Amino acid sequence: MRTYKIKECFYTLQGEGAQAGRAAVFLRFTGCNLWSGREEDRHDAVCRFCDTDFIGTDGQNGGRYTQVQCADLVQSLWPGGGQPYVVCTGGEPLLQLDEPLIEALHERGFEVAVETNGTIPLPAGIDWVCVSPKANAGLVVTAGDELKLVYPQPEAAAQPAAFTHLAFQHFFLQPKDEAGHNHTPATVRYCLEHPQWRISLQTHKILGIE
Repeated sequence: MRTYKIKECFYTLQGEGAQAGRAAVFLRFTGCNLWSGREEDRHDAVCRFCDTDFIGTDGQNGGRYTQVQCADLVQSLWPGGGQPYVVCTGGEPLLQLDEPLIEALHERGFEVAVETNGTIPLPAGIDWVCVSPKANAGLVVTAGDELKLVYPQPEAAAQPAAFTHLAFQHFFLQPKDEAGHNHTPATVRYCLEHPQWRISLQTHKILGIE
């Protein structure tokens, strides 16, 4: 029986994008295909600005879970009421997330969202698709609910104009979280000049929650 390596699983408010402010269970999978997660490898990684720890299974409720155990864990964290909502994230969740787990979450009443870098095809059944493209990473998921681009990225292939033709309902620019730099004014300016884009702030950091 397949097991899933989970870094952490917790209940909070979604902090970013079109679903910001919505109660959600976050299911964070270990591993990524664009960076090992180790600082010594960051300089040579495809994605060099990730601010998330996705190594190992030592986070809150982390561990190895079967399909049923994983779905039961997510269900146990929902307090009741409303539309149950789970955000599958990482790292890169599509290295592990598959149709059987999505079906198990649906059976427990959950709407299933994914936050992905868009380099791996989507399994069937996902209800909300958020793609965050990275420079020099081949994009295979070119349609979904929201595209959330970290801004700025210096590479030509990661400029906002390179994505405006894609089939997403929402287009967000999110200021890069970079020590010693405040990228928010430039992001605001770009959104004002290009109103197809909306700004996404990491409100969970502003609020001081997970």
